[in-house]
Amino acid sequence: MARARDTAAPTPRLLLVDTVDQLPGLLPWHAFQALRSCDLVLLGRPDHPLATSLDMAEERYEVVPPDVGEQAVGRAELLAGLSLADRARASWVLDRVVEAGSVAYVFGPADTDAFTRTLGMEAAREGVEVEIVYFGLAPKGVKVLDLVRIQERLLAPGGCPWDAEQTHASLAKYAIEEAHELAEAIAADDPTAIAEELGDVLMQVTFHAELADDFDIDAVAEGIAEKLVRRHPHVFADGSADTAADVEASWDEIKAGEKPDREGPFDGVPTGLPAVALAAKVQSRAERLGFRWADATDAAEKVAEELGEVLDAATPEETTAEIGDLLFAAVSLARASDVDPEDALRRAVARFRARFEDVVATAGDTDLSALTPEGWQARWDAT
Repeated sequence: MARARDTAAPTPRLLLVDTVDQLPGLLPWHAFQALRSCDLVLLGRPDHPLATSLDMAEERYEVVPPDVGEQAVGRAELLAGLSLADRARASWVLDRVVEAGSVAYVFGPADTDAFTRTLGMEAAREGVEVEIVYFGLAPKGVKVLDLVRIQERLLAPGGCPWDAEQTHASLAKYAIEEAHELAEAIAADDPTAIAEELGDVLMQVTFHAELADDFDIDAVAEGIAEKLVRRHPHVFADGSADTAADVEASWDEIKAGEKPDREGPFDGVPTGLPAVALAAKVQSRAERLGFRWADATDAAEKVAEELGEVLDAATPEETTAEIGDLLFAAVSLARASDVDPEDALRRAVARFRARFEDVVATAGDTDLSALTPEGWQARWDAT
């Protein structure tokens, strides 16, 4: 039964203020203006992030009691998803609306879709005028806060036993694996896989940050943000850079000034990089001092020279050394041709795998292990 109300009194007004679940204390200016137009502000719980702001602004607000009892609901309402607790909370809110006249309810992370739906249905039943103030566009990155909270929960007492045993050292191999899987997804040009693998890499960042005693995720983000601003003076200050080459030169100069204690041209190059990537990085450092091929033709001639030395090698040791030189020269040729050698080799492996799998799939009952080199070549050419 609807509440009795003086027909001459203004229609009670309920303002529902939308928030971002991850940042419920953050509201745009139009939402704050809407709150100030009401006689009373209601919050769903005492620790709502907006409570502090309302206290500082000396705005009147109340908190919905945690236990307001239960109200019976009919069969149709139960089928619609209404619960006794949600209806009781909604009824309490509407009582305050009728008493105060104009009330704003600010949603928070604890408010479920079921409660929101119940509140709207009960307001319609009571003839209360409902307005909704939407947040608008949430700032990018709020979902990262969910990841941080999940990681925090996993490492908290009573969380995941496996997570609790991990250290920076034990996790290092997973960061490397995830980076390689990301590179594979990029080589496959698969947006869905790229997004998934980026998530795995991001999880490694939050995991390490949560494990640390001397820093946290905010320190990590702050550090890289400051570095990006500092190393892009052409964007954030009065520097200038018209080409990508200008940007790289400026970056290297700024970086050298930040780390004056480095010794030698290769200081800071991680030796744990995959061999092709390591070769490219070392060559890049050498090029900063002018050690480079004039063009790709000269680099190709070096590859041919190294191949000849491989064929002329007389001992296993010489062969190993000359093949290493050949691979190093091939990396140099790739770079002289503006090709990422790591990416090029990864793509080549992917092509080989796909073609070889086709050869195997079409072999039927053929004993592939018995094929001669000529037989393999024929099947390869036919695929």
